[in-house]
Amino acid sequence: MENSTPKTSVIAAALIAVSLVVSTLIGTMAYSSAKASANTISVTGSAERVIMSDTAKWRGGFTRTVSVEQLKEGSAAMQTDLRIVQTYLAKQGFTDAEVTVDAVSINPYCPSDPGAYGCDGRVTGYTLQQSLVVESQNVEKVTTLAKEGTNALISEGLVFVGQNVEYYYSKLADLKLEMLADATGNAKARAQHIADSTGATLGTIQSASMGVFQVTAVNSTELSDYGAYDTSVKEKKVTAVVRAAFGLR
Repeated sequence: MENSTPKTSVIAAALIAVSLVVSTLIGTMAYSSAKASANTISVTGSAERVIMSDTAKWRGGFTRTVSVEQLKEGSAAMQTDLRIVQTYLAKQGFTDAEVTVDAVSINPYCPSDPGAYGCDGRVTGYTLQQSLVVESQNVEKVTTLAKEGTNALISEGLVFVGQNVEYYYSKLADLKLEMLADATGNAKARAQHIADSTGATLGTIQSASMGVFQVTAVNSTELSDYGAYDTSVKEKKVTAVVRAAFGLR
C-alpha cells in the first residue's frame, strides 16, 4: 500500500492539471463567444414591390339531377351541356389549351329523412356534376368571363355556378430572388445607420436568414408568420423580409 501512494498522487495531479487546462479552454471559448456577440449587430431588412397579375384562373361547373331510371339520359345531357359550355368559351376567344375539363362526378341521393343514416339502400336518383377551369394570361378576358359567363350559360338552360377569379403572377420565383437581395441591402443600410450613430465601423455580414415573404392586396395590413398569397386582387404588394447580423469594429 505504501508503494502505491506516490503513483496515486501522480495520477491525481495529472487529472487536476488536465482539468485546469480544460477549464481554461472553456473559459477562453466562452469569453471569445461573448466578445464576438458583443461585436455584432442584428437587424431586419425589408423590400416591397407592387406588381400586376399576369395570369388569371376561373372555376365553374354545371349539374343535372336525374332519377335512377334516367341516369343514361342524364349522362347524355351532360355531354350536351359540356358542348354548350365549350362553344361559349370558344366564342369568347379561349383556346382548348386554356380550358381544363374534369370528369363527371355522380352522387346518389335519397328521400329526405333526418332520422335515416345515409341512403340505407333507398337511392332514388343521382346528381351529376362536371367542373372546369379556365386559365389564361389574358387577365382582362378572364375577368370579363367571370362577370358574364354564369348568366350567359344559365340562359342556355344550364344549372351553372361560377366562382370568383383567382389572380397570379407567373414570375414570382424570379422576383423573390431580386427582392431578397433588396431586403438584404436594406438590412445593411439600417445596420450602417446604427453603427454610424454609435461611432462604430460596420464590418462584414455574419449571418442572414429569410423572414416572411408574402403577397397581399396593395393597401392590406395583413401580417402572417407563415407568409400569404392573396389571389383575389389583380394588383398586389409583394413584401420580403431578411434578418441579418453584421460585425462591428
